[in-house]
This record gives sequence, structure tokens and C-alpha cells, in this order.
Amino acid sequence: MFERCNVAAEFFTASVLASRCATVRIGRPDANSSQYKNPVLGPHLPGPHVRHQNRGRRSGGGAQTAAVPRGRPPSPPPFVHAAAADASPSFPRPRRLPRSSSEPAMAASRPLPLRLAVPLALALLLALALVADFLRASSPSSSSRRVSALSSSARTAKGKRAKGVERVARHLNATYADLPAPRWDWEEMPAAPVPRLDGAAVQIGDLLYVFAGYGSLDHVHSHVDVYNFTSNTWTERFDMPKEMAHSHLGMVSDGRYVYAVSGQYGPQCRASINRNFVLDTQTKKWSELPPLPLPRYAPATQLWRERLHVMGGGKEDRHEPGLEHWSLAVKDGKALENEWRAEVPIPRGGPHRACVVANDKLFVIGGQEGDFMAKPGSPIFKCVRRHEVVYGDVYMLDGGSKWKQVSPMPKPDSHIEFAWVVVNNSIVVVGGTTEKHPITKKMILVGEVFRFDLETMTWSVIGRMPFRIKTALAGYWQGWLYFTSGQRDRGPDNPGPKKVVGSMWRTRLHL
Repeated sequence: MFERCNVAAEFFTASVLASRCATVRIGRPDANSSQYKNPVLGPHLPGPHVRHQNRGRRSGGGAQTAAVPRGRPPSPPPFVHAAAADASPSFPRPRRLPRSSSEPAMAASRPLPLRLAVPLALALLLALALVADFLRASSPSSSSRRVSALSSSARTAKGKRAKGVERVARHLNATYADLPAPRWDWEEMPAAPVPRLDGAAVQIGDLLYVFAGYGSLDHVHSHVDVYNFTSNTWTERFDMPKEMAHSHLGMVSDGRYVYAVSGQYGPQCRASINRNFVLDTQTKKWSELPPLPLPRYAPATQLWRERLHVMGGGKEDRHEPGLEHWSLAVKDGKALENEWRAEVPIPRGGPHRACVVANDKLFVIGGQEGDFMAKPGSPIFKCVRRHEVVYGDVYMLDGGSKWKQVSPMPKPDSHIEFAWVVVNNSIVVVGGTTEKHPITKKMILVGEVFRFDLETMTWSVIGRMPFRIKTALAGYWQGWLYFTSGQRDRGPDNPGPKKVVGSMWRTRLHL
């Protein structure tokens, strides 16, 4: 601020000096000055010798011309109104008005002394700078301007973020950063035949049935792979119905029959369908159930009290969360009703939630509001990201007509619809996605293992995965916790999503 004042003072001083010099020139012009050129008296005033010859003469009743002493420059002509010039363009030079004796010479054009002008200018500029600085500091938008300036200065010429910003990103609060968790020893098992994202899975005995999913955004799977936990091998593969959805399915099993509900048909961000299917895992035959009242993306699905419950999910545009809750009476893979029954709506809608039945209670865990949508006018329904809100809310239905909200997850978590197991009166959840990065706005994956104690209704962080991953497909067998498939992170220091994988991992689970 003081540097600005000094520069302004120097400029002001130079201006004062220039004004003083100009005033002296105006007060005492030389013979060649342009002030001798007058639009009324002609292009040039008469020379000194002409004025000397005309001394004492009168012309046409005009004023007498005053004598000019030799050696002194003539005084400039007084101001003449334009009307006089129009009336008589050649009238004699007018007489100079006498100056009052009390009027000091050149009082109107005399500048302020330099010794006073500079201090006054400095004081004025300092006062203005202090007022401006106070107003800027008290402005509500000043903090946002400082944040913008910090963000801009943190980028290098090539557009990469500086090291300082990376350090800031690593010191975020629990919502956006990894939570402290013990390291577990993980063992890599045989990978799935194909990589999968947004697939579905159910466990029946020692078999894990893995359905559908993206191989990439432009390719979807329409078959089932089976993993045997006893032999630790992938043992079987068979096709799904051609009319069945390829991703974002709701799915649950009763121990023999697998109920597949709604979901997205096709690659990218195509439309959802409301068709539902049943698989008999013993005969490998498929049958169809009554369609849902409306299509849904990744709805929470579970069997509870002899009814198939479907709730939440994303609506037809894929982005708007649905709150509807329907149920259908089923038994041995068959529907006992022709239409779905409306149930109490879920308090908060959206896709990618874990839906669990434990101790005769129905739990809906985590999820999000909003999701990728199809780009308007795109012939391939190309996926584009929209605003998403990830949450860790947990809701419970225990037989009444009202949902109860219980302890939330340690941090917001989504893409966990098949990333859970029930072990020792606990719900164990692996991986997922949390709220987007506050600076880059990119998706952040989850690498923790969470436990929900069904007795105390409280959460804890019990372990860490070998890497962060979303839409993992989990299973449990004889003390081993397994997970396969999904989309993993970019590395230990970069929690953003990258590669779609089919790898299988396991670790000993001690609760």
C-alpha cells in the first residue's frame, strides 16, 4: 500500500512541476508563442516596430494602443468574445483592462508551493488507501476472492497443481480423506473371467453368483460367473435372459432362487426397464415376475417377511431419487400376487445402497442422490456426470409403519449395494464412494472396512482394504472375507477411480 502511495506522490509532484512551468510560459510568453495567433486579430499580432509607429494613434474610435517598452515581451491579447469577431473582423486591438492594485500578479494561475503540495498529496493518498483497504477487508466476498487467488496461484504454467495444493488435499477432514484403520493382510485369489463394474452378486452356500455389469462403458455383460469358496476357483458360467437388465440391478436370494429386479438395459447411460426375473440356481432356469410399477436404477432390494421389497433407486432420468417402496408376495421363485403393493415410502431416496435383513429388521444403508445421466441428444446415451450427494444415513424398519433413523456410517458411503456380509451379529461393509473432492470435484473412492454392531447399533472402522474400490461384490466363508470386481483407485495417494477390475481378494475376519 505504501509503495502505491509513493508512486502516486511522484506522479503528483511531476504534475505540479509541469503545471508550474506551463503557468510561467502562459504568464510571460515569447514572441514566437502560439498565443500571438488570435482568431479575432488575425494570424499574427503586429510586430514591435508597427506598434511603435502607431503609438498614440486612434483608429475608428478604437482604444489607444499602449506603448510597449523595448526589450520586454508584449503581453498577450485579452479575451475577445466571438460575437465581436463576427461583427467586425478587422477592428483594432482592444484596450487591456486595468488590473486592480489589490490583485496580485498571476494570482489565478499561481500553483500551490511544492513544499506544501507533496505532503498534502501524500496524506490524501494515504487516507484513500486506508479507506479502500478497510472496505475491501470488510467485504463479504473478500474471502472468496482470496480463495480464488490462492487456487490460481497454486497452478503452474502447464496447468498442473503445485505441491502446496497436494499437501492441502492430503489434510482433509474425515469426510474426504481416509479414516485411520488397521492394516489387514490380504491374499489375492484367482481373478474373475471378466472385469465388472456395477454388477450384482448373491451368495448361496459356498458359491458366489456374479451377474452382469459393465466391462467398460461401451460394453456390458449378459452372463453369470460362479466362484466356489471351497475350491477357490471360478467354476461355471451361463447366460442371462436377453430381456434382462445389464447393470444397476436390484437382487436378493432366498437360498435357492435369485430375484433380479429392474435395472439398466444396455451400455453407457441407457434407459432402465421394469422387468423382473427369477433364477433357479439348481436347474439354471429363468422365469419372469410381474413388472415393477415404474423402472428403477439400482433399487434397494430384499426379502423380508415372505415379501420381496423394492425401494428407492434412481428414477427414469437416472438422476432424480425415487422414494417409492413396493412389495410383492413370493414363494419358491413364484409370485403369489399379480401386482406390487405400495408400502411406506423410504425417507431418503436414491441408488447404490446396501439393503440388509438382520434380526428380523430391514436396514437401508448409505447411498446417494443423483447419478450420471445420458447426454441430451446423444445417439449412444453417452454418460455425463451430474451433481451427486453421497450420504451415510441408515434407516430401519422393524414391523411398524414408520422408518427409524439409526446411527449413520463413519462417513458418507455409496456404491455398496452388494459390498456387505452379515457375520457374528454385525453388518460388515467394504469400500464404496464418498463425497467428491472439495477442490477438484472428482469422485473419491473408499478403502475402509466398516462394521455395524446390531446389538449396540453403532459403527466402527475395523480395517483397510488392499486398495480403494467401488461396487465390490462381497462374500464370507469359514472365517474368510472375500471381495471381487469393481473399479479401483489410481494409487495409494490418488483416491480417484480408474481401472475396472475382476480380481478376487480375501482376508481373515476376526470379530
